[in-house]
Amino acid sequence: MTQSVAPDPPRRPSLTRLVERIDARADGAPTPDTVPTGFPSVDRLLGDGMRTGDLTVLGGDVGSGKSAFALAVAMRAALRGHRTAFFSSEMAPERVHERVLAIQGRARIDDIRRGTLTDASRAGLGEATVALRDVPPLAYVLPATVEALERAVAEIGGVRLVVVDAIQALAAPDRPLDEGIAAAVRALKMLAIRADVAILATSHLPGLARDRRDPRPTLDDFGALQSVKQTADLVLGLFREEMYGGAHNVEGATELLALKNRNGATGYVDLYFYSQWMRFEDLLEPD
Repeated sequence: MTQSVAPDPPRRPSLTRLVERIDARADGAPTPDTVPTGFPSVDRLLGDGMRTGDLTVLGGDVGSGKSAFALAVAMRAALRGHRTAFFSSEMAPERVHERVLAIQGRARIDDIRRGTLTDASRAGLGEATVALRDVPPLAYVLPATVEALERAVAEIGGVRLVVVDAIQALAAPDRPLDEGIAAAVRALKMLAIRADVAILATSHLPGLARDRRDPRPTLDDFGALQSVKQTADLVLGLFREEMYGGAHNVEGATELLALKNRNGATGYVDLYFYSQWMRFEDLLEPD
């Protein structure tokens, strides 16, 4: 009687690739599924940066610099060779690129508009232009729906990081606002998985009470029926103490809080905000 032989177990190419990726990382190679923020302290906290397939939501008070920080991450990722698309609901692409030059060149927007640049500012803008010369177009108008956003990302092609400023602009107008935002959050998460991109989306904080004892952002401040708290892989909060008249009230001092990190640690890092340039820098490792 011939003994039957059990078939070989099915191969697991995804697990094989994962092991190869781990081995390569151990040898010092960059993590292929990760897009760095470009801020060393932030990337250390997040395990090298944001991962493709993940949704990161960044929240902060009005005027805290959410758009500026998100744009800084987009710009730094693009300069490191990661194709990036920054979709804005508040600024035309030309205005976004103008702000990119201001951030990178350490120049005031008003001085750029008026042509009243100092010699140092002109030199900074020249260096910024050279650095950004080979970077593909960065800024686009945010479509009205996540479905249209997905089509736009596919048309651009090769995108690794999608920045959405802001989630609220994707809420369907025929639904209550909280429901619309919750649906947009879930749709963005699915888009990250389908398109294999990292998504960074800014968000207002409807639950933030400025007069409470500790005005630092919390997960519950994002509202939207707890969708951000439940769905996002990574939730970040910006806190600038000078906005609240704190005891120390250090101008420019900023905390970036990792309020939720599905794949790693929570905590915070210290940044510094140069309001005249709309520029954030890593406090421990400034540029």
